[in-house]
Amino acid sequence: MVPKYAFVLIVFFLICSLEVLGQSHKEPEENILKYEKPEAIGIDSKFLDQEITNIIQEAIVAKAFPGCQILIAKKGLVFYEKSFGHHTYAKKQPVKNNDIYDLASITKTTAATLALMKLYDEGKFDPEKTMGHYFPKVAKRKKKHLKMRDVLAHQAGLKPWIAYWQESKRKNGKFRNRTLSKRYSARYPYKISNIGLYLHKDFIKKKIYKMIRKSKVNPQKEYLYSGLSFYLIPNLVKRLSGKPFEAFVYDEFYKPLGATNLRFNASEHFKLNEIVPTEVDTFFRMQTLHGVVHDEGAAMMQGVSGNAGLFSNAFDLAKVYQMLLNGGTYGEKRYLKEETINQFIKCQFCDSGNRRGMGFDKPLIEYDAQKSSVAKDVSPESFGHTGYTGTLVWADPENDLLFIFLSNRVHPTRESRAIYTLNVRPRIHNLIYRLLDERK
Repeated sequence: MVPKYAFVLIVFFLICSLEVLGQSHKEPEENILKYEKPEAIGIDSKFLDQEITNIIQEAIVAKAFPGCQILIAKKGLVFYEKSFGHHTYAKKQPVKNNDIYDLASITKTTAATLALMKLYDEGKFDPEKTMGHYFPKVAKRKKKHLKMRDVLAHQAGLKPWIAYWQESKRKNGKFRNRTLSKRYSARYPYKISNIGLYLHKDFIKKKIYKMIRKSKVNPQKEYLYSGLSFYLIPNLVKRLSGKPFEAFVYDEFYKPLGATNLRFNASEHFKLNEIVPTEVDTFFRMQTLHGVVHDEGAAMMQGVSGNAGLFSNAFDLAKVYQMLLNGGTYGEKRYLKEETINQFIKCQFCDSGNRRGMGFDKPLIEYDAQKSSVAKDVSPESFGHTGYTGTLVWADPENDLLFIFLSNRVHPTRESRAIYTLNVRPRIHNLIYRLLDERK
């Protein structure tokens, strides 16, 4: 007869053996981002850093931006991540890798389009259906028949943008009824400026949606970049998923990815010294925009819009795009079907001269060094987006390469164009492709 204590020991060792066996058969997380030196992919560290540093120092001296973050990954290996400069030209606070930037229009792909892709996966969204189907109260007349595929690819003829804050003012400078007020009240509960500017409680539904409904449609179906539909997507996501837009993208993507620095209304989640300021607003909110969205339209959406409003550091943003490069998986979790990603990132109307995917930007059909934000040698399969604040994310499936550039080029004013005239982002991007090519 086996003694009682011996029986307990046998059971204990059996359990431990089963756990070890289970661990030995557990798939390693090969598709998550990992850090590695440039030498691991055949690039000299010192040369790479010196070349990038030269470009950035030239840009900072030219006041293209006070500082920036750069992240570059190949096959999921982050072989370059570095921050340069300062939060502002006062040079009081150096930029760190975990500092948070306003992503501007990168929100379109990293929040709005991502949500639609998930809903497409679930059979709740169909790009062949019309604006009239999904937005019956807003899409009237010509808008009623516009296909969502055309809308997302900027092929529908929608007006590029509406200055909602300007439309809220009368000729005498005073704000129209039910728009903005300089006094807080139950009717004007949403503070959008430190000087005391409050948004009407029904502004989004009664004003923004109305302005979009009344906007004209270009009769010619050709490429015309428009952000209007992205103001409507948060409401659509809520109706189709049952969750508020911000909660949906956070719960379905950012949180499980470990990308918890991807947030709207950054000042509600992070300390101000962790957030890089954008413009010194001298015409609407009359303050330095710090921790609040730079885009005026997104500000009037209370900071949560499909058009702009998302904040992040480079590494957490990279997790989303590495997941897309992986065909929809990251770690042990599948976020999207690979065929869904391919459907959205492909060029939708190349035959018509429109390079865009659904939501995503694509390389120029004919490369132009003065107009392109990315390298000449990116593959036709590559995709990403730029942001007005001076940001860029670009993923290249063919070369398994990810490039992220975050800056606040709009500080202290959006009038600064040096980031474009110096071709800062494409010069760095071109450098990477050249160094990768030289290994062969």
